[in-house]
Amino acid sequence: MMADALLGCIADDFTGATDLANMLVRGGMRTVQTIGVPEVDARIEADAIVVALKSRTIPAADAVRQSLDALQWLRAQGCRQFVFKYCSTFDSTDEGNIGPVADALLDALGSDFTIACSAFPETGRTIFRGNLFVGDVLLSESGMEHHPLTPMTDPNLVRVLQRQTQSKVGLIRYDAIAKGADAVRARIGELKRDGVRLAIADAISDADLHTLGEACRDLPLITGGSGIALGLPQNFRATGLLAHAEHAADLPGIEGKAVVLAGSASKATNAQVAQWRASKPSLRIDPLALARGEPVVDEAVEFARNQTALIYATTSPDEVKAVQKELGVERAGQLVEDALASIARRLRDHGVTKFVVAGGETSGAVVQALGVRSLRIGPQIDPGVPATQSIGADDDTHTQAPLALALKSGNFGATDFFEKALNALNAPKAL
Repeated sequence: MMADALLGCIADDFTGATDLANMLVRGGMRTVQTIGVPEVDARIEADAIVVALKSRTIPAADAVRQSLDALQWLRAQGCRQFVFKYCSTFDSTDEGNIGPVADALLDALGSDFTIACSAFPETGRTIFRGNLFVGDVLLSESGMEHHPLTPMTDPNLVRVLQRQTQSKVGLIRYDAIAKGADAVRARIGELKRDGVRLAIADAISDADLHTLGEACRDLPLITGGSGIALGLPQNFRATGLLAHAEHAADLPGIEGKAVVLAGSASKATNAQVAQWRASKPSLRIDPLALARGEPVVDEAVEFARNQTALIYATTSPDEVKAVQKELGVERAGQLVEDALASIARRLRDHGVTKFVVAGGETSGAVVQALGVRSLRIGPQIDPGVPATQSIGADDDTHTQAPLALALKSGNFGATDFFEKALNALNAPKAL
């Protein structure tokens, strides 16, 4: 008899979902990521399931609806606890979507409190006194203030979240976390008595995230970045519900050609693109040329079909703004996403089975174009980014053998990430 899943997770973008799944696999949980909400009667055998939505920048009402659909499906899988996962840089405008989705999930679960902790110390994201740091600088000085869709100009997450919700927002300060899980539970009790429903939680180390995980073991809902998952597997293990899966990250090898696709304009991805371009084949996608109807996609497919190449739209924030001024923000982004998705689909037809993709929106467009419905999560390539393999990739015209994918958030990965990712996809068991 198939056992129920234990932990159900809802992520607001594709790379964030993969990042979260990576943390759970490292904790010994067999983890599957679905692309969107599966069919109602679908049944998945895993300890944890992560539903990847593309809801970070859509209207808040749509994000709420999709998230509630995901919650309903995960509850039908038997999940006992739920995580709403968003970016470690808390990407969200004053209109949402973190606050509205968290409120809706709390209502649906009949719960009156949850935490919000986007800290991920392994990648330099820490929270202290409610302020989010990226490395040694505040979020508002990290480059995220120039994000084309969700510019983050206020590093104080209590203020940011309060602007998104009618619920009262509080803070679990580091003082309590440093004293351990019992002190955090006591602080949660104080906040609830004060009418607080959502609380930002400080965290500056992995140990703090383990403390938060233990303290929140009885909360129906937890919200945060992927780091918050560090302490959750142990809660299930302590109650005898979970046995450590020693080979949870094992993936078989896949034959075939490879390509790197980059759509993110983040500092990290710009550095990765520059590193690759210095010695390896690359071709830039020009949004203005796409808008003029030039055969950009045809040229890119021809360029990459017989060599491992980088196809990228990544550029500087100033250039992004110039393109957005001419084309409009939505059209500029959609042109690039559609082009990279079409390139991926056509390269698959030319025998490409390994895809390294940079950027959350780009990754979402690519996996949808490839007909990928779910992913098995493998070993970590860089903090926050695992190797993955599709489970039953298919669309209206194809039933595919598994594809190997590395889906990277724009902000993640070392400068040589593309090379490391290709090595991982070529020989996943060697990691």
